[in-house]
Amino acid sequence: MSDLGERLRARGKRLTTQRERVLAAVGRLGHATPDEVADAVATDGGGAVPVSTVYRSLDALQELGLIAHTHVDHRSPSYHLAEHATHLHLVCRGCGWVGELPLDVADELVARVDDRLGFAADVGHAAVHGLCRTCREDP
Repeated sequence: MSDLGERLRARGKRLTTQRERVLAAVGRLGHATPDEVADAVATDGGGAVPVSTVYRSLDALQELGLIAHTHVDHRSPSYHLAEHATHLHLVCRGCGWVGELPLDVADELVARVDDRLGFAADVGHAAVHGLCRTCREDP
C-alpha cells in the first residue's frame, strides 16, 4: 500500500482510508458494479462512506491503473482489479450467463482492425454478447 500512496501523491491525490477500502472491496468482489462496491464498503466495519465518495474513489483508482471496468450489459460498469483484465467477457442475452476467455482468442480480430483502420483495439474493456450453448439449444 505504500507504493499506492506514493503513486497517488505523484498525481496530486492522497491515499485515503476510503480509497483503500474501495480497492479492497473491488479485490474481494472480483467483478462489481459501483453500487455493489458501495454495499461492500458499507459492511466492512469501517464506518459509513457516501456513495459519491465510492464513485470518486473508483475514478481515482482507475486513473492510476489499479482497477478497470468492463460493460457486460447496458447498466452500470463492472469494476475489477486491473491485473484481472486478462480475459474477454462473454455475455448470454438469453440467460445472463457471463463467461471468460483469454484475450489472445481475439488476437486475429485486433490485428485485422489494426491492419484495416490503424486502430489499436482494447478488447479487455469489452464484452461479446450472444447466446450460450444452452440458450441456443432450447427450443
